Amino acid sequence: MSLVYRLLRAVVALFFRVCTHYVVVGRENLPERGPLIVAVNHIHTLDSPAVMAALPWQVATLAARKWERHFKGFLLRLTGAIFVSRGKVDRQALRRALAVLQAGGVLGMAPEGTRSRTFDLQPARGGIAYLAHLSGAPILPVGVTGVEKVIPALLRLRRATVRVTIGRPFVLRGFDSRPRTPELLEEADTVMRHIAALLPPEYQGVYGKGGHMPEHRPVPQD
Repeated sequence: MSLVYRLLRAVVALFFRVCTHYVVVGRENLPERGPLIVAVNHIHTLDSPAVMAALPWQVATLAARKWERHFKGFLLRLTGAIFVSRGKVDRQALRRALAVLQAGGVLGMAPEGTRSRTFDLQPARGGIAYLAHLSGAPILPVGVTGVEKVIPALLRLRRATVRVTIGRPFVLRGFDSRPRTPELLEEADTVMRHIAALLPPEYQGVYGKGGHMPEHRPVPQD
């Protein structure tokens, strides 16, 4: 873990301890080291920092390229973020993400490929399954709740409860040949079901009881 990352992580952890009721469940499920893909539901800008404060390693996250030239992008670069162009195959980002895993590092990503505007789980994209296929890295599911309530609560001089729930790592099934898109989506759905199991029903979305998967999955735009 770099010194810059360590300092940023300390600041983030302090923020959550002071400004929220911050709860981390499942630390006993953390493996000792990478390679590892951390799969997280994405509901707010604060969910990545919430996970950052909970994990003991430096995590290289995948972030939308639209943030690259913003102040948020500056902070993301300090953490080693990999910027991805949405809506197309970004081979440069794919190579960088794969290099992190091949070096024994930890990669964080949201299988949905974008932030959920409704705060519940949306249909997954196939990218996480493809990276797991290429790298052979296990996946650590993490569910985050309450981060969308932090700012509104602070404006009322209150503290929201933020919960980070860490599941058990698992490995996706292998493929004998290059997997096709339907196969990748099926495996990505497996990842999402692991995340859904860590979340309350109101956050489970299409992966919850009675959830309806759309016939065509939208392409992430941000």
